[in-house]
Amino acid sequence: MSKVKVGYVQMSCSASKAENLAKAIEKVRETAAKGAQIICLQELFTSLYFCDVEDYENFKLAEPIPGPSTESLADVAKELGVVIIASLFEKRTEGLYHNTTAVLDADGKYLGKYRKMHIPDDPAYYEKFYFTPGDLGYKVFKTKFATIGVLICWDQWYPEAARITSLMGAQILFYPTAIGWATNQDDATNTEQYNAWQTIQRSHAVANGVHVVSVNRTGFEQDGLMKFWGGSFVANPFGTVLHQSSHTDEENAVLELDLSKTDRYRTHWPFLRDRRIDSYQPITKRYIDDEQ
Repeated sequence: MSKVKVGYVQMSCSASKAENLAKAIEKVRETAAKGAQIICLQELFTSLYFCDVEDYENFKLAEPIPGPSTESLADVAKELGVVIIASLFEKRTEGLYHNTTAVLDADGKYLGKYRKMHIPDDPAYYEKFYFTPGDLGYKVFKTKFATIGVLICWDQWYPEAARITSLMGAQILFYPTAIGWATNQDDATNTEQYNAWQTIQRSHAVANGVHVVSVNRTGFEQDGLMKFWGGSFVANPFGTVLHQSSHTDEENAVLELDLSKTDRYRTHWPFLRDRRIDSYQPITKRYIDDEQ
């Protein structure tokens, strides 16, 4: 299919896992009613963003994948005939957890999962306490409507991840995300941070000639200390922002993407043709210095 309607759900979350799942399903229904064929939910949408603290109780939020949430969403995907991209806290086994996104095809079939590869550890983002780095490598999923690649939040900052996923045949890169501002931070810093976040992802669209869909949460969390900045957006293969959500409001957005534009952009600006793959071996080094 050269044209596909993609949708995303930007929403706020509560402390109730059941309420968040029900809310997400309701918004998936609303987004599908607008014509969306592929619908992406934000990172860890079944809970508040719990990684602001290192608390062993939070491991109780995790579940197997496939598991209860994917089963519920699979039923909805089949009923509505849509693809659902669902970011969840995965319990792989006792003491082993991942930040994982499952993909459910339009017939409800579970197509597989991607485990977040890059795990941050910053103030209020203590993800290394909870998540083991992904061990499945980068993934693409051949859905009914398009071949898609899924990366997760902190992966956004790494051009290598976007490149590899694109080289595997992804026509659209989806980034479920949870990122925000400390509420005591000044507006100039907030603007600079958001612009950097969006710019790096737009650059992935340009470098790889693919559409990028980035989905963030919104609302105040962490007892009002964190404002998740929303700002979910869709960029075309030349980095043009086709749609951007507000920093404050919930939104179910739907856009029609013309996937044939990838060929046009890659032909007129042939970055893939001109790659010097014979010269890239040093990229596997941590840093290029005398300590080899």
